[in-house]
Amino acid sequence: MSKLNLLVVADPGGRYLGLLNELGPDVKYEITKDLERAEELAPAADLILTGVGASPQVVKAAIDKAPQLRWVHSLSAGVDHLMATHLRQSDIPVTNAKGAYSQSLGEYCIAAMLYFAKDLRRMLHSQKAGKWDVFDVDMLEGKTLGILGYGDIGKASARRAKAFGMKIIALRRRPDKSSGDGIADEIWGMDRKMELMAVSDYLLLAMPATPDTKGTVSRAELRAMKPDSVILNLGRGNAIDEIALIQALQENWIRGAALDVFEAEPLHDGHIFYKLENILVSAHTADHTKTWLEDSMRIFLANFARFIKGEALENLVDKSVGY
Repeated sequence: MSKLNLLVVADPGGRYLGLLNELGPDVKYEITKDLERAEELAPAADLILTGVGASPQVVKAAIDKAPQLRWVHSLSAGVDHLMATHLRQSDIPVTNAKGAYSQSLGEYCIAAMLYFAKDLRRMLHSQKAGKWDVFDVDMLEGKTLGILGYGDIGKASARRAKAFGMKIIALRRRPDKSSGDGIADEIWGMDRKMELMAVSDYLLLAMPATPDTKGTVSRAELRAMKPDSVILNLGRGNAIDEIALIQALQENWIRGAALDVFEAEPLHDGHIFYKLENILVSAHTADHTKTWLEDSMRIFLANFARFIKGEALENLVDKSVGY
């Protein structure tokens, strides 16, 4: 094999990048998050790996200036930053880290539902106040978890929710692709979205960021939900109209929300999401286990072994849908 040039667009300080040494002597790699340096290295790049700490602008510039590019891999599961480049119309394969984070996010889904079911916020307030506060708590058993975006994250969440005795109803563009999967009780098409909003006690959004998913949940959908229902977003922030959600939370259209992703990140100081009592906010860290980046790198390394053998790559992005 002739020597391959790998351009890694990421913050060079990441510990996980030490795993690149496993690529072997036939791969020359350089790591940068600097725009000028990325543009300088791109013309010789056979492969581009996008990691953590580089802006979408640097990623786009590197891709635009890489005429001999043969493959692009994203260490994140979301590839909206890559689909915004010419890659979407090209024959260059794009792969991602699908599966690296779904198990952790599945656990977080359960944690967020229990947070509301057991009213942990009230418990913590009472504990801090030294108050013996007796109140009723809820059960997940018998409740319905509706899922918008029934991919790896949705299925990992559903599998765990089933263990709690919950009913699972999932929506996806192609219901036939998940029929009889042994997890969901029912798989519906997207034409039944408003029905799902109305029957869900907990509604999980686990969708990628595409033009089709932007604003999937807005005022009408929130108005259709039960007053004691909770919405959880573990996919991408643009799936929810945040102005409508803020109104829904302030006026108690729904019980609450658990959000790990937002339209603009990070949230600015003093954002109303920090102040509302019926919301659980995490800083896009629900999948940040101690080894989350190393786990993602292992997916890339396994795919690289396939690449040099001329084998089919796994986790190929379907550019027609953008994920």
